[in-house]
Amino acid sequence: MRLPTLRRTRPVEAGVITGPVRLDRRTKRLAGRLRPGDIALIDHVDLDRVAADSLVAAGVAAVLNAKPSISGRYPNLGPEVLIAAGVALIDDLGEDAFQRLREGASLRIEDNVVFLGEDKISVGVRQDTESVARAMAEAREGLSVQLEAFAANTMEYLRQERHLLLDGVGVPEIATQLSARHCLIVVRGYDYKADLDVLRPYIREFKPVLIGVDGGADALVEAGYTPDMIIGDMDSVSDDVLRCGAEVVVHAYPDGRAPGMARCDRLNVPAITFPAAATSEDIAMLLADEKGATLIVAVGTHATLVEFLDKGRGGMASTFLTRLRIGGKLVDAKGVSRLYRQNISASSLLLLILSALAAMAAAFAVSTVGRTFLNVVAEWWDNLIFSVQRLFS
Repeated sequence: MRLPTLRRTRPVEAGVITGPVRLDRRTKRLAGRLRPGDIALIDHVDLDRVAADSLVAAGVAAVLNAKPSISGRYPNLGPEVLIAAGVALIDDLGEDAFQRLREGASLRIEDNVVFLGEDKISVGVRQDTESVARAMAEAREGLSVQLEAFAANTMEYLRQERHLLLDGVGVPEIATQLSARHCLIVVRGYDYKADLDVLRPYIREFKPVLIGVDGGADALVEAGYTPDMIIGDMDSVSDDVLRCGAEVVVHAYPDGRAPGMARCDRLNVPAITFPAAATSEDIAMLLADEKGATLIVAVGTHATLVEFLDKGRGGMASTFLTRLRIGGKLVDAKGVSRLYRQNISASSLLLLILSALAAMAAAFAVSTVGRTFLNVVAEWWDNLIFSVQRLFS
């Protein structure tokens, strides 16, 4: 497959961007430290939409990427998100940028050149709408190759984890009661905020078990809820949320290694491990299903082929098989916010208020108490008018 060439583009009015730089090789970890106006330095080949959404939400002025944001392997969605939000994207700066820059240093960006004071740090590729669209079109030409790789990864996962997937072998014992209950699994992914907001009436009525997958636990807290369980490798959930009292299940490698346990031990948070080759969101679904949940509602998870590929790793193949395994028990909340909105126009609200007032007035007028009160008011008004007339007569 031919990789697209990201050409250097020079916007008509690129302008000069200044601000402090925040750097981290993991975009997900960096997003928690960013402030509006910061310049983010990342090391992220094929920038995905979730990562781009987190950068936009942080209000960054620009994103500097040491690697190509679109390698051409597949049409990833992140660069389009940044450009549409008006965030400058400078690509392919090279490893030297991480070596020469320190956290908080004040940078100046002129077109595709990065300056530290008067020193030229690096020259990259400044992306715009046209260059991103061109690279995405070329990447789509090689989508068939990625489909074949995805299918191969799916079969490999089935071979490795067939006992877990088919028989539930390896699912740990937990204290949280899931049997005969609804479970709401939240991943900090696509449209999670909008979908959580629309699901408020459901959460209030059915009181499902709230399961946060890594940063999804923070998403639940931000929405005003307390998670009952936290599942994941513990690389993006905050310390405060991790100590909120929820039951913690650390996602471990198939060989039993669990890097996230070190963090739980450091924070004195009790935790158990769940070794599996699947993704954290998938083991959350498998655990809920195996423990007898009657309904699993998923927020922010991956559902489409583009989303699977946009995640950019072979492990996403487990999501496809997990959804087949759970079947009709799974309800994906993705897009609910677009399907259903509780929007009331100002004219409709005014009409509703006037109708209510008219109904109250009619009921008041036909009642005995109402007629008596109206007679008293009428007599008081007549006396007031008579008194005013006497003053001027």
